[in-house]
Amino acid sequence: MDGNQVALLLFDLAFILVLAQGLGHLATRIGQPPVVGEILAGVLLGPTLLNGAVSDALFPHEIRPLLSAMADVGVTLFMFGVGLEIERQALRGRGRMAAVVSLGSTVVPFVLGTGLGYLLLRNHETDQKGAFIVFMGLAVSVTAFPVLARILSDRRLAATALGGIALASAALVDIVAWTALAGVQAAIGGGGAHWRVALMIPFVLVLVLVVRPWLRRRMPPGDGRGPAASWWYALVLIGALLCGAATEAMGMHYIFGAFLFGLIMPSEGADRLRADLMQRTRTVTSVLLPVYFVVAGLKVDLRGFGWAQSAELAAVLLVAVLGKFGGTYLGARSTGLPARAATALAALMNTRGLTELVILGVGLQAGLLDGGLYSLLVVMALVTTAMTGPVLTRTYAKPVIVPETTPGPPDRSPSVTPAA
Repeated sequence: MDGNQVALLLFDLAFILVLAQGLGHLATRIGQPPVVGEILAGVLLGPTLLNGAVSDALFPHEIRPLLSAMADVGVTLFMFGVGLEIERQALRGRGRMAAVVSLGSTVVPFVLGTGLGYLLLRNHETDQKGAFIVFMGLAVSVTAFPVLARILSDRRLAATALGGIALASAALVDIVAWTALAGVQAAIGGGGAHWRVALMIPFVLVLVLVVRPWLRRRMPPGDGRGPAASWWYALVLIGALLCGAATEAMGMHYIFGAFLFGLIMPSEGADRLRADLMQRTRTVTSVLLPVYFVVAGLKVDLRGFGWAQSAELAAVLLVAVLGKFGGTYLGARSTGLPARAATALAALMNTRGLTELVILGVGLQAGLLDGGLYSLLVVMALVTTAMTGPVLTRTYAKPVIVPETTPGPPDRSPSVTPAA
């Protein structure tokens, strides 16, 4: 890189942070999670605005690979944070209810999404038709756990029974979604990649049976501060990056390794240290994730948006919203949850945020999505995330009493990634 490219890269980073922070703040002023403004910032900096003149001037082709590398690191740490923040304690005492709700919240939109995928094959040809249909089912089934947790925290619902059920259900949906996505990517791996994918089985076993017990024995039960915490943060960061590198080398996406490493981190006896790890990770991702939004936005091109694209977007939104709302509502009602609380839960589970963008990025990289459909699905992620707050306000302005399930430890308000 010459001096001009270095200067442009630093300017781009500063500009991205200013725009993301500004639009994120505006989003919070109108009752939206910051991620809505940050995703919008990425779309506005893409080729849609002014026929691509802004993106070409700010992000020339020699700068984009550097931004993509920074975005990859940011997403790796984000996925580690998602795994780390999934509170296994939230499942205790709510296992049956969370399982039923997550089943409805996953199966119904997945079935509708696969039907939609079959119809979309007419206009979006691909050599992997089966994988494309399954991927579309996953794309409309996902719930953004970090965004949901942030909404609950902002509205002081995280410590309520409804908040606990929502967190537990979203955690299960996330685990199922990432597992299924890993299966899809393994199925489309070509040639010699198949035998490498099989290494995921011993890899997971080593993480669960060797690495997790070792971490449980070695993690200091201190107050999460001082030299010990700094040393452990460096060790955990190395572990997340190495796990991401390992799954990428196996023919899978690097996000799976980072997510798994966060998921197997012990939670017993080191609460303050875990909180410190999450806080430090959020500090880094607050800088790198806006870069990911821009990298994702550079691939969103709505300049050719016409009647055909409008019809496809309407179909995608209809399946995504009705599938999530209907499946979650039916699952919640079948467990005895009151109608208004079930509606609020359905609104929460409909949020998608950055989690959806990460999944769409995997689909685009794997060749399952073309640029046009990718753009429509990004718009779907933005719309469904933005509608969560207003729908929740309208249906749950005066919370009803939600019956508690079997006694368990009190709910804890989780730490959440501000940009997710």
